Amino acid sequence: MLTLLDMPSIHQSLHLSSTVYLFYGPQATQEELKSSYRRLCMLYHPDKHRDPELKRQAEQLFTYVHQAYEVLSDPQSRAIYDIFGKKGLEVEGWEVVERKRTPAEIREEYERLQRERDERRLQQRTNPKGTISVGIDVTDLFDRYEEDFEDVPGGGFPHIEINRMHISQSIEAPLTTSDTAVLSGSLSTRNGNGGGNINLCVRRVTSARGWGELEFGAGDTRGPLFGMKVFRNVTARCFVTAQWGLQFSSRGVRPSATTMMARHLDQNTMGYLQWRWGSQSAMTTSIVRDTKTSHFTLALQLGVPHSYLMMSYQYKFQDEDQTKVKGSIKTGFFGTVVEYGAERKISPHSVLAATVSIGVPQGVSLKIRLNRASQTYLFPIHLTDQILPSAVFYATVGPLAIYLAVQKLIIMPYVRAQKEQELEKQKEDSASEIARRKQEAEASVLLMQESVKRIIDAEDSKMGLIILNAWYGKFVSDNSQKRERAKVIDVTVPLQCLVKDSKLILTEASKAGLPGFYDPCVGEEKSLKLLYQFRGAMHQVLSGDTEPLKIPKQTHRINSET
Repeated sequence: MLTLLDMPSIHQSLHLSSTVYLFYGPQATQEELKSSYRRLCMLYHPDKHRDPELKRQAEQLFTYVHQAYEVLSDPQSRAIYDIFGKKGLEVEGWEVVERKRTPAEIREEYERLQRERDERRLQQRTNPKGTISVGIDVTDLFDRYEEDFEDVPGGGFPHIEINRMHISQSIEAPLTTSDTAVLSGSLSTRNGNGGGNINLCVRRVTSARGWGELEFGAGDTRGPLFGMKVFRNVTARCFVTAQWGLQFSSRGVRPSATTMMARHLDQNTMGYLQWRWGSQSAMTTSIVRDTKTSHFTLALQLGVPHSYLMMSYQYKFQDEDQTKVKGSIKTGFFGTVVEYGAERKISPHSVLAATVSIGVPQGVSLKIRLNRASQTYLFPIHLTDQILPSAVFYATVGPLAIYLAVQKLIIMPYVRAQKEQELEKQKEDSASEIARRKQEAEASVLLMQESVKRIIDAEDSKMGLIILNAWYGKFVSDNSQKRERAKVIDVTVPLQCLVKDSKLILTEASKAGLPGFYDPCVGEEKSLKLLYQFRGAMHQVLSGDTEPLKIPKQTHRINSET
């Protein structure tokens, strides 16, 4: 919805949305634009007011309306806003664009300017990614031999051990629009033994259908590494990847190779065929089907030393609160594993997940994962080597109880406090602007008085539409919160002024931009409440801030009993 506030030339001026887009919508014709412009000029013309103060305010409003008309009547400026909104008008470079272009040409020009801006920002991006994994062994809590600890000091306490850790981090450095360097490193330890490595990868996008990369690496447990990988889209439904590597060590050179072909079988199903040659050679084929509610995998591997047949089915459920519930069954030559868990978005950039795995011969384990932006934190907890009901119970109930307690006692109060602080800061930052808009709205209402009287007389003579009362802002049903009533303003006069031919039409936009309106409660949900009379009958309606509204309507009529 275009408003005067959106215009670059008057961005710091009056917050007045009385342009044609508020009367007719973005599809307004030039004739409708001129009609609204003439109507507003008649309303705010300085010669209609004798009082010096009203005359001064009318001159200011008249100038703003004229400036808005100049922008809206310009086909290029209007097309830019219709396609891209306010951000489109803010993109640098429009001043050199040839006039009289079509909307399609303007879209292409915008995308070109956008690409140039992205290229300027290219060097500033690093896209860091990291993973921290801490493996915990708590089998002593559920499966221990009491007699082994009778004569050992401190043996009465279960032994909890961190038996493995892994830390990895990577950053990207764009070299050109098609070349990217990736630097990564990792450290791992397991049962007191560990090591680390560092890798440098240079990737080049050769075309829209493929890319290639070179990898160099070194580590304390393995020698230097050299590798190469290529990706290619063979068709719109099929792609292949190939990877070669040379691992240097004291035992000599170990070559390896991997190639994979993938094909879309249908919209939700992929088929994969992979061949791997090296220290663990194998041939693997798999079919993966992924939909909004389920995930199915069927895989067969024949190789040395591992061969298996695996089938996995996962059911996914997601509610409106960004909570996903998953369950899966995996079976193969290695055994059978049943997994179930939940995933929830706890903040705009954080996702928390917990998964319980029950299998033979793996036992029972709990996996906790926290994703924070591009960082991942994993906590795999091994509970028992056997399937014990107590381990299954605590693995299921424990994380849920802890999450609910933390959510209620820590997260919710913290988020509520953060929102209140942001709202207060937003109010403080916009206090002077809101005060100015309030003053301008009051001035606009004073200038409307004569026009409103004429409109009411005309509507009354034909039993048309008369606005009896209108309020805009945040309504509070709890009478104990009397201070909230200050967040509602009277907008009876501005709405009556918009009545034409016994109709009032408001398009889909915030009503704070209407002439005579301002935002009485910044950052909070607002509504418009109307009490009006039409053909001698009383009507009432409550409309959301950005909802379109058209009155009169039969459904708004108040019963005589009410």
